[in-house]
Amino acid sequence: MTNFERYLSVWVALCIVVGIILGHFFSGVFQAVGAMEIAQVNLPVAALIWLMIVPMLVKIDFGALRQVKEHWRGIGITLFVNWATKPFTMAALGWLFLGYLFRPYLPADQIDSYIAGLIILAAAPCTAMVFVWSNLSDGEPHFTLSQVALNDVIMVFAFAPIVGLLLGLSAITVPWETLLLSVVLYIVVPVVAAQILRRYVLTGYGQAGFDRLLAVLQPVSLAALLTTLVLLFGFQGEQIVEQPLVIAILAVPILIQVYFNSGLAYLLNRQLGEAHCVAAPSALIGASNFFELAVAAAISLFGIDSGAALATVVGVLVEVPVMLSVVRIVNATRGWYERGRAVQRAAQVSIGKP
Repeated sequence: MTNFERYLSVWVALCIVVGIILGHFFSGVFQAVGAMEIAQVNLPVAALIWLMIVPMLVKIDFGALRQVKEHWRGIGITLFVNWATKPFTMAALGWLFLGYLFRPYLPADQIDSYIAGLIILAAAPCTAMVFVWSNLSDGEPHFTLSQVALNDVIMVFAFAPIVGLLLGLSAITVPWETLLLSVVLYIVVPVVAAQILRRYVLTGYGQAGFDRLLAVLQPVSLAALLTTLVLLFGFQGEQIVEQPLVIAILAVPILIQVYFNSGLAYLLNRQLGEAHCVAAPSALIGASNFFELAVAAAISLFGIDSGAALATVVGVLVEVPVMLSVVRIVNATRGWYERGRAVQRAAQVSIGKP
């Protein structure tokens, strides 16, 4: 993790301030940018989101799917947490905290939109940043790669149905055409484009050339993310100034679901006897989010000035510090984890002891 990535939350906070200031003094410019749409897709934002997502997806090697069977228990647990637990627990937390407990402190016309943003955030499991978290926790690299590749494949088919189901349960109108268009624009096409680029560079220039490409793309991805945030907060500025508690309130269910889902994945891996080098990245993959996709989908579905878009950006704001705290927890508890009976039995079997 570079110093820039380590302090991503600081840069996000600065973008919030810059966006609010620019939105206040240059509101006409932001309105003009917001009007650049085709089929409800904002063209400047779409271009920025592609610059965010494609560099992340270039890192994914779908050939790693062959290795899924080597860590089937860890894979199964992570898939269970990612797809059968996290979106639904986030929806429940959103309904509890935003729809009930904190309802009096939120703008009434945005509550449903905030909940929708939280659901979208939870339905997009993390991709590229997981490699950073896995490395920091001494995670098994083949497990991490195969899990991320499998998640990306599942996301192509499962993201829209899960989001649509939970938005429907929340009594939020589901713009299905826009949702499916978002899946095509921000999942299917970027995955295909990234894999074509990956194969072309590796074939023509080798691993050294591919490493040079990643060195160029990573800053582009982060710059696109931060520029998107400036635009988003340029639109959201007045609302945030009027409701300064909104961001703190939105962070509450996000933080709870991160620690709940990471803890669930970690404990399930221990109960089933997986090695710590698998359990650690499993917990981290189960807790973190593909926030670039979440921001893109929220903007496409509800607009750049919506509460949904703001909710996904709060996910970006808390991502780095909260995931670093999870890394610290799984590293600090390694001794306790490996004293588990199931883990010790699995280790004895692997080295041929009775």
